[in-house]
Amino acid sequence: MARARFDYFDALERQGEYACEEARKLVDVLRDFDPKTVSEHLVTMHEIENAADEQNHQIFTHLAKEFVTPIDREDIIEVAHRLDDIVDYTEDVLQQIYMYDIQELYERALPMAVLMERATTALYSALDEFRNFKKSAALSAKIIEVNDYEEEADKLYTESIRDLYKNYREDPVYILMWSNVFSRMERCIDACENVADMLATILMKNN
Repeated sequence: MARARFDYFDALERQGEYACEEARKLVDVLRDFDPKTVSEHLVTMHEIENAADEQNHQIFTHLAKEFVTPIDREDIIEVAHRLDDIVDYTEDVLQQIYMYDIQELYERALPMAVLMERATTALYSALDEFRNFKKSAALSAKIIEVNDYEEEADKLYTESIRDLYKNYREDPVYILMWSNVFSRMERCIDACENVADMLATILMKNN
């Protein structure tokens, strides 16, 4: 009996789902922030990251053995790597909060995390449409949605860093901590845009 062909679209979509899970987890942690439970949440997030790594490993294992792929193998590799970046960067946000032993939440942190969640959710929807990219009318709209969230996040990042340096000058450690956390948050949303842009490129190459 012929072996079932590995479904790369499904695997990439699953990667997007892991990114959504982590972003939702981060929002939950920040919404009901309790510094005593951060380490426990970090364990859960690391489990999601490990599962995403395993999914990535499966993609590359099959790519190494199969000659026929639904789109260029270089494109599959690039999208998989960039999706992995989102998962890694989101975990890194909570790691920063844990390492700095942050006890009090900066007021703009939750809105930024919400934008991370919205960007990953829009990206996941785009990945769900990606299988039918030659026919999908919704894919381009979802790509634009991710880009819109990235622009919104850029503005919030700029305003937040300015606010930190303007209103917390007497506490340089506080500025350092939250500047680094926000840098990781922005990096995550930039990674979402990178994946969306890659999907747009694949769409143009194949139409």
